[in-house]
Amino acid sequence: MKTTLSHALGNNFLGASPLWYKQAVIAFLIINPIAVITLGPFITGWFFIIEFIFTLAMALKCYPLQPGGLIAIEAILLGLTTSDGVYHEVIKNFDVILLLMFMVAGIYFMQSMLLFIFNKLLVNIRSKTIISLVFSFTAAILSAFLDALTVTAVLISVSVGFYSVYHKVASDQPSSGNYNHSNDDQILPINQIDLAAFRAFLRSLLMHGAIGTALGGVATLVGEPQNLLIAKVADWDFIEFFIRVAPVSMPVLACGLLTVIILEKTRLFDYGAELPENVRNILKNFEKEESNKSTSKHKAQLIVQGIVAVVLILSLAFHVAEVGLVGLMVIVLLTAFNGITEEHQIGHAFEEALPFTALLVVFFTIVSVIHEQHLFQPIIDFVLHMPPHAQPIMFFIANGILSAISDNVFVATVYISEVKAALDAGAISQEHFNTLAVAINTGTNLPSVATPNGQAAFLFLLTSAIAPLLRLSYGKMVWMALPYTIVLSVVGGLSVAYLL
Repeated sequence: MKTTLSHALGNNFLGASPLWYKQAVIAFLIINPIAVITLGPFITGWFFIIEFIFTLAMALKCYPLQPGGLIAIEAILLGLTTSDGVYHEVIKNFDVILLLMFMVAGIYFMQSMLLFIFNKLLVNIRSKTIISLVFSFTAAILSAFLDALTVTAVLISVSVGFYSVYHKVASDQPSSGNYNHSNDDQILPINQIDLAAFRAFLRSLLMHGAIGTALGGVATLVGEPQNLLIAKVADWDFIEFFIRVAPVSMPVLACGLLTVIILEKTRLFDYGAELPENVRNILKNFEKEESNKSTSKHKAQLIVQGIVAVVLILSLAFHVAEVGLVGLMVIVLLTAFNGITEEHQIGHAFEEALPFTALLVVFFTIVSVIHEQHLFQPIIDFVLHMPPHAQPIMFFIANGILSAISDNVFVATVYISEVKAALDAGAISQEHFNTLAVAINTGTNLPSVATPNGQAAFLFLLTSAIAPLLRLSYGKMVWMALPYTIVLSVVGGLSVAYLL
């Protein structure tokens, strides 16, 4: 029976996504123009935010780029923002786009070394609590001096490596040759339970690590993009920034690491999954096989990767160039000295990050709608008119809530600009300005872990190749982040209120 053209068009729209999902997206596109006419651009702007968050929440049903992109295009056509406004947001965040284009690809060429190091950790450290602490604390330290997206890229790369090693064995496939680890059809029945447990194990490690990037990222001038922005406005150098934020960042770090231990011991919020013994043995055998077949060429490649890793860390720590440009340097060094010279070999490295880069530009369109329609203005005005003694905690709360649904760099830009204007006008003192700057910085960094769209690193994790493999959905991320959201928000808020 031939398929009619209308049926073919319907089937092609958003591909294999469920029918209800396609109908929901179509409903959004029909409702929005009506809402602009009947309710006005301000309320419709909030509709667009909710609809975009819906596409993120359903990321496992359909990659958010397509439905989110349709919604973003409609926002421009309806005049809620302009193409120039979107371009302005993109240029303002070009350093993040450059980072995604080149740094994530650079990490791809370090996979062998990363898998070698982390495999030894997983095999030799039997305590799940200790390995979770290692992941979280390492991510925190690295994020304080590098950047959260780079650290997240490392975590994703390592997790994909572990998963593919076990998945291939669990499917009884030969170790050599191409293999699709996203297909479970060939998994032997006897390995189904271990595969589910291994997924839960890797999910918890990834979430501990992702939260770790927020714990470390808040503490230093280079930890997050908005930190550098706030530091420039406040005229703080690296040391002064660390000292001023420390009354909040250090208690939060300690309580965050304590939360790791509590979650692993209590097994609450889907944490506590142990590495199955069969999986541990497979990873051990993989390590032995790699050691046995290691040639001089392979050893030389690992040495080069190790040297370039040190160069990478030093380059980022001393901020010798924009992160994306450092990533391009890493690609050049690793491919040149490890014999990777063909275009198709290099092309694979860009497959992971470029879809997310496109999605981020779509996200900036929604941010542009927020900016053009002044959607956050009522909240901003409310906080700015609070009594001075209540402003620090209210700034922390307001920045946290808005950052959880929007872009924390955008939120920080709006608030720090308003506070600087108040300082220049003589409405507040220098000391009060410094306190509010810390509240803005910690507010945009800590409570925003509540949702994947709150931080670019979390959104990257949600839309990465590892998320569907580990069944890490938007809802699952929100649920697993919930205890951290509570701890980081409460401890951070109390620190802002009583320690600054």
